[in-house]
Amino acid sequence: MMTRPRRCLAWISVSLILAGVAGFAADKPYEGYLTPGEFEVTRLIEPAPRKGDPRYETDRKIFRATRALLDTPRGEMATSDADASPAALMRDFSCAMGVTLTPQNAPAVLHLISRAGTDTAAQTNIAKDVYKRSRPFHIDRGRICQPKAELGDSFDFPSGHVTRGWTWAYILTELAPDRAQQILGRGRAYGESRFICGAHNESAVQAGRESASATMALVRTKPAYRADLDSARLQLAALRANPASRPPDKCDIEEQLVNQRVMPSLTTTGP
Repeated sequence: MMTRPRRCLAWISVSLILAGVAGFAADKPYEGYLTPGEFEVTRLIEPAPRKGDPRYETDRKIFRATRALLDTPRGEMATSDADASPAALMRDFSCAMGVTLTPQNAPAVLHLISRAGTDTAAQTNIAKDVYKRSRPFHIDRGRICQPKAELGDSFDFPSGHVTRGWTWAYILTELAPDRAQQILGRGRAYGESRFICGAHNESAVQAGRESASATMALVRTKPAYRADLDSARLQLAALRANPASRPPDKCDIEEQLVNQRVMPSLTTTGP
């Protein structure tokens, strides 16, 4: 077993190696790993539900049945998850990672996921423009967890929030496979927050995960991605080895919410 002084020296050594990585800016635009036209996710994911499709009516039932969750702690979590900024996503996955992540202490991680996220977001946006599915609150009346003006006239399917969150979960699992169960659980819950919020249909949540996973299957083969992954893995290892690093507070409460079953029984919700 490594003693505390040796652990500290190891962390210092790794930190010095990473000195050149710390200059990544969290707010600059990112160029993806894929070239335009290299991939087309609409050829892979199932099309958006239309009237007459059983999935269309299932989405409506789920939207109506989950409005009451907004007045619960799980609804509060969904409201918090509506903030998809980089700093918020790092906060949201900190408990799952077992260490507090910030743009300041993990810039290489942020660079990697932001760059890959450019690719996954581009594919989801293409699919949105193809299917042009209305959001659930445009079909049925009901509260949502964020101002409708924030969503504007943007489309529902696939969910951009879910695509972003699942990209984070996908890559963090590759960076820290020993935390895979916690990370993927938080990624699932992040997606479920969107239909709890009422901003997306449940089918759009599924499609967001599928779009992100399909795109990442190609992204992760790129040499530039593998190089950035190595830098991020080294930085994350240093952060986790740092004796001063701490997980955020109230992770036990978050774990309970992540494990809460939120999909309603649709046999009693009516037509």
